[in-house]
Amino acid sequence: MTPETAGQGLVDRVPAGAVGSLIGMQTPPTANRHDTVREHHGDAVVDPYAWLENAENSETIDYLKAENAYTESMTEHLKPLRESIFDEIKRRTQETDLSVPVRKGDWWTYNRTMEGKQYPIHCRVKANGDTPPELSENGSPLPGEEIVLDQNVLAEGHDFFSLGVYDFSVDGNVLAYGVDFAGNERFTLRFRDLRTGDDLSDSVLGVFYGGAWSADGEYFFYSTVDDAWRPHQVWRHRLGSSEDDVLVFEETDERFWCGVELSRSEKYLFCESHSKITSEVRFLAADDPTGEFVLFGHGRRTGIELSIDHQGDRFIVLHNEDAPNFVLGYTPVTDTTAFTELVPHRDDTRLESVAAFDGYLAVSLRRNGLTGIRIVDNAGAGHDLAFDEVLYSVSPMFGPEYHATSLRLSYQSMVSPDSVYDYDIAGRELLLRKQKAVLGGYDPAAYQQHRLWATASDGTQVPISIVARADVAADGSAPCLLYGYGSYETSIDPYFSIPRLSLLDRGVVYAIAHVRGGGEMGRHWYEDGKLLNKKNTFTDFVSCADHMVESGWSAPDKLVARGGSAGGLLMGAVANLAPSRFAGICAQVPFVDSLNTILDPTKPLTVIEWDEWGDPLHDADVYAYMKSYAPYENVADVAYPPILSVTSLNDTRVGFHEPAKWTARLRHDAQGGPFLLKTEMEAGHGGRSGRYDAWHEEAFNLAWTLDLYGLRE
Repeated sequence: MTPETAGQGLVDRVPAGAVGSLIGMQTPPTANRHDTVREHHGDAVVDPYAWLENAENSETIDYLKAENAYTESMTEHLKPLRESIFDEIKRRTQETDLSVPVRKGDWWTYNRTMEGKQYPIHCRVKANGDTPPELSENGSPLPGEEIVLDQNVLAEGHDFFSLGVYDFSVDGNVLAYGVDFAGNERFTLRFRDLRTGDDLSDSVLGVFYGGAWSADGEYFFYSTVDDAWRPHQVWRHRLGSSEDDVLVFEETDERFWCGVELSRSEKYLFCESHSKITSEVRFLAADDPTGEFVLFGHGRRTGIELSIDHQGDRFIVLHNEDAPNFVLGYTPVTDTTAFTELVPHRDDTRLESVAAFDGYLAVSLRRNGLTGIRIVDNAGAGHDLAFDEVLYSVSPMFGPEYHATSLRLSYQSMVSPDSVYDYDIAGRELLLRKQKAVLGGYDPAAYQQHRLWATASDGTQVPISIVARADVAADGSAPCLLYGYGSYETSIDPYFSIPRLSLLDRGVVYAIAHVRGGGEMGRHWYEDGKLLNKKNTFTDFVSCADHMVESGWSAPDKLVARGGSAGGLLMGAVANLAPSRFAGICAQVPFVDSLNTILDPTKPLTVIEWDEWGDPLHDADVYAYMKSYAPYENVADVAYPPILSVTSLNDTRVGFHEPAKWTARLRHDAQGGPFLLKTEMEAGHGGRSGRYDAWHEEAFNLAWTLDLYGLRE
C-alpha cells in the first residue's frame, strides 16, 4: 500500500440492525493483498498481509496512520463522551497523594504523585522508630522528605517514559535505575549517588528489568536480552570502574530466560533460569560478589519448578516435585539437596510464592478461586488470614525489611478500594494504614458483587466474578462487559477500578470470566487450558457469556467482550467461535496472529512460548491444532460484531502487525463490523505511559463500549 491508496478500498458490510452508531461512517483503508506462501507439514499457508510485519517500511507506517485516521473519524461522535469519562476518572482520583512508606534500612521510602504530573516522584525520609510516618489527607510531602527520583523530570521531552530497575544499594547510598523512552522495554541503566543527588558517569545500555547489589555496594548485577527479547545473560558491573562488565552467566537454551536478585536477608545473590515448566537456581554469598555461583539442589530437571529464599542457616524452598500445587520446605545452606517439608501439598490449595523474614514466612496461596495468605513460624506451625467479603484479592507486599515483625499486605475487592494493611504477626491483628481515596462521595454499599458459576461444555464449573450498581436487577435488561484472559497460569482476581465506575454508574454490569488457562483454581486449571487443551479457554468464555444471559445479568445484544495480550487471542478466538453471542469485542494488544508468530523462532519470545502453546514448527499435531483456533487463520464469511483492536508500534511482546493483519483480513473476508484499529505510535505493550495519557486511552475504550449499548452521555 502507498500513501496515495490509503483510504481506498472496500466499505465495511454492516448488517441491518447492527449494534453501534454508524453516523459519519467513512471508507476504511484497505491493506493490499500480497500473498506470501509458507510451507509447514505439507500445508501451504497463504498469508496475504505479511508485509504489514515490517515496521521499517514507510508503507506500513502510512497504513497504520490511515487506520488511526479512520478510527478517529468513526468515533468522532464519541468525543464528548470520552471527555466526560476522562473527567469522571480525574474527579474521582486524589491526584496529589502518597503511598504508604516502606522501611528500607535507615529510611522510609514511598512514592508521591502531584496534581498535573504524569508520573510518580520517589522519596524517602529518615527512620525514627519502627512506626511509619503519619500521612496527611491531602498528600502533602512528609517532613524531612528527600526526593530520590522524579520520573517527571526524567520524562521531559519524551512522548513515552518507563522506569525499569529501581534498586537501592544495601547501605542506601546509591540508587540503580533504568529508563526506557520508546516502550520496547530495553532500559538504560544509571546510578545516582543519593548523598549528592548526582548521577554517576556509569551507564549501561540494553538492560532488562531487575537486578541486585552486592553487600558492599561496589557491584551491581543485571540482565540483558537477546534479539528474540529473551533475558539470556547476567552481568556484573563494578561501580565507577572503566573495566568491561563481566558476564557471570549465560542461558544458552532458548526455552529459558534468566535473571538475578538479592535475598531479603541481603546475604545471598540468586541467579535464576526459568522456562514455562522448569526452573534452576544458583546462589552466591552477597559479600563475595566476584566468586562463582553455586548450583542449588539437583539442578535442572524437566518439569520441576522451584523458587528459593534465605532465612538464617537455611534456604526456604517452594517446589512442585510430585506436588502439582507445590509444597513448601527448606534445605540447609550447607546441603541444598536435603529437603525438609514445612507445608504439605494439598489438592485444593495452590501455593504460589513465599517470602522469608527473620521470624516467619509469608505464603501467598489460592483456594476455590480466591487468594489467601498463610503465616508460617520458623518451626512450621501456621495460620491463614481471614476476610469477610464474598469476593476479594489479598497479597503480601513483601517489603524489603528482613527483620520486620509485621507483614505489609494489599487488599481490595470489586467494591472495596485498594487498601494497605500491616498484619501484626504476634498479635494476629490487622492495622489499616491507608485505603485508596475515591473522591466524590463513593459508597461501597451502592454496589453489589457476586460469584457465579458457569457450566462449561465438558461439565466443568467455571467461576465468574461480577459487580454492578446495587439497584441493577438480574432481569436481562442490563448491558454487560465480560473480561477474560486465560493463559500462563495468570489469574485475573477481583479488583477495584476507578475507571470502571464510569460503566457501573451508567448501569453496566462488569464481569470477569475466570477461564481455564489461568491459575484461579490451581495448577490443573492452567494445565487444562494450555497446549492441546487450549480450546477449553475459548469454550469456557462462551459458556460464561451464555451463563450471564441465562442468569439474567445481560442479554446477547448487550454483552461486550474484552481482553488483552493473550486475552486478545481469546477475543479473536471467540469472535470466530461465537460471533453472534457478542454485541462487540474490544481486543487490546491482541495475540491474534498466533500461529505465524509461534512458527517463527526468530520472533521475540517464540521459542520460550513453545512450552505454553506447543511447537507447531516441529510437531504436525500441534500445528494442526493451533491452525484450527488461531484467530487470523479462521476469519469466516459470516457476520461479526463491531471489533476494536488497540495496539502499540513498539510492543515487543505482541507485535503491532498482529491486530493490523487481523483487522485487514476481517475487512476483506468477514461481514459485519465495523472493524477498527487504533495504534499508539509512541508506546509499548502497556500502552501510553503517563497516568493522564492512560486515562485518555481508557476513556476511549470505555466510550466505544458504551456506544454499543446506546449509552452516549
